[in-house]
Amino acid sequence: MMTLFNLIQILLLVLLGLATLYIFIFSIAGIFYKQKPYSLNGKLKKIAVLIPGYKEDAVIIEVANAALQQSYPSDFFDLVIIADSFQPKTIESLKKLPIKVIEVSFEKSTKSKALNAAMASLTKKYEIAVVLDADNVMEKDFLHKINTTFEQNFIAVQGHRTAKNTNNSWAILDAISEEINNHIFRKGHRVLGLSSAIIGSGMAFRYDYFKSLMSTVTAVGGFDKEIELKMLKDGHKIMYLENAMVYDEKIQKSEVFENQRRRWLSAQFHYFKKDFLNALKDLILKGNVDYFDKAIQFIQPPRILLLGAVLVFSLLFIIVNYFFENSIPYSKIWILICILCVLSFAFAIPRSFYNRKTLNALASLPKGMLVMLLSLFKLKGANKTFIHTEHTSTNEKSKT
Repeated sequence: MMTLFNLIQILLLVLLGLATLYIFIFSIAGIFYKQKPYSLNGKLKKIAVLIPGYKEDAVIIEVANAALQQSYPSDFFDLVIIADSFQPKTIESLKKLPIKVIEVSFEKSTKSKALNAAMASLTKKYEIAVVLDADNVMEKDFLHKINTTFEQNFIAVQGHRTAKNTNNSWAILDAISEEINNHIFRKGHRVLGLSSAIIGSGMAFRYDYFKSLMSTVTAVGGFDKEIELKMLKDGHKIMYLENAMVYDEKIQKSEVFENQRRRWLSAQFHYFKKDFLNALKDLILKGNVDYFDKAIQFIQPPRILLLGAVLVFSLLFIIVNYFFENSIPYSKIWILICILCVLSFAFAIPRSFYNRKTLNALASLPKGMLVMLLSLFKLKGANKTFIHTEHTSTNEKSKT
């Protein structure tokens, strides 16, 4: 029995240890990230700000009006609302604004279909495509900062998406999760010379390249993961612009949390299975570390589940090892993994979240861990079904 117990313990030590070491390395690296300054005096490029929305009547007018407040000259950018299943009254209100409204309808709606339909109908010559979600609000100088990065011959840039609202415990935890991912998968990766991860919104591309790339997308959910893998496979670098802020509505309910995470996890597993062997081949034959790293990311356990698993299994095995006088080195390794995991999160969470509101929100963390765990058993078909995240109107901006 003890031999079997130790075999299980060693397996978990290896799996959780490697996952923890991965985020620890990039979390440490993220501390040393410094945003490279770019001159704001470069050539102004024509920008298409693409905002696909599905039944987003509650927020889209507010978002459109906010987007028109950009400091970027209005002659150099067009706001394009891609309206899928909007109410006639909403369409009428949108058409009164100095924007382009493209109505679309599909038997099965997806973000990629909406974007492709919009770009197929746009006739103006653009140089940059910016993609937002229907609840996103850009900081007023966002387009200026995006424009400057494309002076450096980049092909894709991810802006800093951060919380628009922290009005309840779920929103706070979601906001913290976003910033942890920004720190590890964007700042940490750029410090070590790898590509930033993209998120699906608050991102920008060279327009012609993006239009061509999107025409090859087949994803129902997780289109951003598909184009990210294709870019990395082709050897392109994805940049991160920390000071280009986009405010994103954070979830309000546990049900929304579950649906959103289930969609994300399903897409991750799908693309891991689809691309891992190709990524391994490219690593060996072409030295393409970026592509392989992205495939590895997709099999990483969600951060909230990793933290929960490390804490629970560390405590469990340390106690059992003590009472059965099992090998002491096992317990020492569990303690080390636990410390590294906690430090990874501590380094990645912005100091502004170290407050009483976050402390109160931690009471919801165990439920979040359970929801994520249960989501793993509900992944079947989630990547083949459009799962809509409903947004509500909120003007509260995070102070993070």
